[in-house]
Amino acid sequence: MAIQLFVPNFRVDECLEEIRECLEKGWTGLGFKTIEMENKWKEYTGLPHAHFLSSNTVGLHLALHMFKTELGWADGDEVISTPLTFVSSNHAIVYTSLQPVFADVDEYLCLSPEDIERKITPRTRAVIFVGIGGNSGQYEEVVKLCKDRGLILILDAAHMAGTRLNGKHVGHDAHCTVFSFQAVKNLATADSGMICFPDQARDERARKLSWLGINKDTYARTVTQGAYKWMYDVEEVGFKYHGNSIMAAIGLVSLRYLDKDNSYRRQLAKWYQDCLAGNELIRIVPVAKECESSRHLFQIRVSNRDEVLMALNEYEIFPGVHYRDNTDYRMYSIGANTCPEAHLASKEIISLPMHMGVTVKDIEYIAGTLSKVIKVAR
Repeated sequence: MAIQLFVPNFRVDECLEEIRECLEKGWTGLGFKTIEMENKWKEYTGLPHAHFLSSNTVGLHLALHMFKTELGWADGDEVISTPLTFVSSNHAIVYTSLQPVFADVDEYLCLSPEDIERKITPRTRAVIFVGIGGNSGQYEEVVKLCKDRGLILILDAAHMAGTRLNGKHVGHDAHCTVFSFQAVKNLATADSGMICFPDQARDERARKLSWLGINKDTYARTVTQGAYKWMYDVEEVGFKYHGNSIMAAIGLVSLRYLDKDNSYRRQLAKWYQDCLAGNELIRIVPVAKECESSRHLFQIRVSNRDEVLMALNEYEIFPGVHYRDNTDYRMYSIGANTCPEAHLASKEIISLPMHMGVTVKDIEYIAGTLSKVIKVAR
């Protein structure tokens, strides 16, 4: 049987029960389930505010739009980001008519604080830190750097649902944190996300902007006024970025099991580490010592990555690559040759299968096959 990189694990009966409530009440859009999901997420993370959105991508764009218009950033102002991420992280910068500036990565494949500092110019306004695979890397150093240099810090926590740093869930010390609950994430729905600001005023503005700038959403107008009311104000141009109750219903079930599932992922990582230990041809991407990672990814580095991937596929093992250096894309080629560590990593990294259906026997098979094919592929 083929071993895939990602296979989401939905508790189907519980999900259907939550969705049934939406259908029976006739309320599938933004409303009672999205509010419940927000409250449960705040309870789980300890974050003071949380707003349920349709994706992580729209959350990143919304955050940048809000900071730009609030703080008076100009078109062409710079946001430092990583080239080793899914393109949505950097597209969000371009959506806002800002300029992505790429900083290099460290051994954890997260942004290097030293290279961030080298890339700061008088036009730098913000940093987007991507917690790749659930890893925190040198995040605390980046927090301090942004504070010292007066920069906005946005944490792209797409892989970090359940990641804790020094015992505390991530997101408390960024100006904005955006999570992903996309189809194959640890907390999976079909697609959705959460945007978390530490201050109430920005949370309130995000809620209006994610509903086209309207100052009262449909659910609030119905619940607070007893019947659907059409009198509302449109305070500024917004977007249709809010989440819906069907996705929230699935998310609520996933959240119940998130810590349990992440614990199993960390066990998978331990089995991988044990099985691959001592193989000089394989380098395991480390996790920062103080980080209890969600372990969305388990990544290794090999010098002949493409050959190894093809060889593993012959054995019906289907890993992935997270990610291709964004500066290799035509869209971001202006940043080519500015981040040599990220570029090298992009040619070496492999993400091994990590999901709830993977067993210790599977990992022994993957590790044994990997050790065999890596010698042949050389």
